[in-house]
Amino acid sequence: MRQVVWNGERLGLRDVTEADVPALHAIYGDPTVTHHMPFAPRTVGEVAGLVEAAMAAACAEPRLLYVMAVVDAERHDVIGVARLHIEADHPHSAEIGFGLRPDVWGRGAGTDLVRSLLSFGFKGLRLHRIWGARSPANLPAQLAMLTAGMVEEGRIRHHVHTPLGWRDSIVHSALEDEWIER
Repeated sequence: MRQVVWNGERLGLRDVTEADVPALHAIYGDPTVTHHMPFAPRTVGEVAGLVEAAMAAACAEPRLLYVMAVVDAERHDVIGVARLHIEADHPHSAEIGFGLRPDVWGRGAGTDLVRSLLSFGFKGLRLHRIWGARSPANLPAQLAMLTAGMVEEGRIRHHVHTPLGWRDSIVHSALEDEWIER
């Protein structure tokens, strides 16, 4: 297994470990953070299970799932989680997802995180297309993806089932050649 470490100016990405469970629970267990996600806040045990599954996926060949801790480059603490999932039937394409602690919201960390995911996907994994879907009401995610260079493609109606019912998703994407030119 090749360990992922991807460093940017303000943020770094690295594979999650068991030691990250408390920091990731501060994200996945927070109702404010999970408000736009398709699941209810997670328990510590559920987060530990997600980390265990991510560590197992990191050993797969070929590796299709990357679940990474988002680390503040200055303070070296985990401030978020990032996910990049390569589609088995379309190995040139991957879906991203991310979440950040509320205390880092509003300072450009979301945009930096999306830029890091795009850089990792295009430069590190040699992908051609990276996409992400967000809740229509999640305007900070919209701004982060647009500012990072992704293009809004459209709406998928009743895309995910959430604890509150069916929810549409707005899809954003970036293509390698467009992103490299930026």
